[in-house]
Amino acid sequence: MVRWRSGTVTAIRRRWTGAVELDAEVDGSPFRALAYPELVGEPAVGDRVLLNVGALVMGLGTGGYALVVAIPDRLPVDPPEDGRDRRSGHVVKARYTPLQAIVLGVDEEASPHRPLLVDADDLGGMPVVTADLHSALPAILAGALADRPGLRIAYVMTDGGALPAGFSRTLAALADLLAGTVTVGQSFGGDLEATTVHSGLLAARYVLRADLTVVAQGPGNLGTGTRWGFSGVGTGEAVNAAAALGGRPVGALRISGADPRPRHHGLSHHSGTAYGRVALAGADLVVPDPLPPDLADAVDAALTELEAVAAGRHRVVRVPIDGLDSALRASPVPLRTMGRDLDGDPAYFLACAVAGRHAAGLVA
Repeated sequence: MVRWRSGTVTAIRRRWTGAVELDAEVDGSPFRALAYPELVGEPAVGDRVLLNVGALVMGLGTGGYALVVAIPDRLPVDPPEDGRDRRSGHVVKARYTPLQAIVLGVDEEASPHRPLLVDADDLGGMPVVTADLHSALPAILAGALADRPGLRIAYVMTDGGALPAGFSRTLAALADLLAGTVTVGQSFGGDLEATTVHSGLLAARYVLRADLTVVAQGPGNLGTGTRWGFSGVGTGEAVNAAAALGGRPVGALRISGADPRPRHHGLSHHSGTAYGRVALAGADLVVPDPLPPDLADAVDAALTELEAVAAGRHRVVRVPIDGLDSALRASPVPLRTMGRDLDGDPAYFLACAVAGRHAAGLVA
């Protein structure tokens, strides 16, 4: 449950799109905290802040922040009610929590984009790259843009990890490479808001005019170490959504030569379950060519098992890695997954990059 603290802002540190990092003092102890100005207003030095410190004091997961719940002595003004501002719709996200946010859905009646989406039903063969982790996004972009630098690429952020798009410094740094971000489900804070992955994909196609779209959760995968208890099962559901709308699903496989956990070494069981059991439509599953021999053998064995479970729905595609190391090193954001950088786990990032390269090659 919520672990509450009351503190005072002592310094404003970094800020990026949708978020402000600050220092707060609580009973003489320093806390690093994060505020989302659209929810709580703009913090300033000297403000009293109410903090949720649960994840921080328990040492959990992504970020290491206390979260600003309110600036109680200086509340933000209400959003405009003209129906045109992205904060003035009636789509409720983080529903029935104390911080539920009400936003303008891209396809609701008041949206200027409704005429484009009211009857939209077909992605027209748009490639849709599905990935397990948020850390895949910059690598997929690097692979797609390596050969096709002019592509318009959208990101559909699902709610399996962080709900606020503003939590992701990666997204803020990739803004110039993306046609835009659509936050779907309970996630919020993108350039556009949508209710489902399906409506988010249609918004990417018709509003952002994307040639290619990437679907992945926000930062902070949730996993319990069990066969089904991980938020990445949504990867398979994204394949189904893309196929149902006439898109071309492309699976970015979670491959690692460095993860010490047997369930994630080689082909992660997350990919095996999501693509083998959850995805009921076919996808192109993309493998880097070449991989180190020992790793290649492990991945091939896992793919053979996956294909047997999936009854031949998928197509395994081997894509050359030529030039992708340089493209990955030129990424505007540091590449990092599970504490490992590009040199620490090159197979992971190359697997994401070849998925992007393959998807870019499918764009007419």
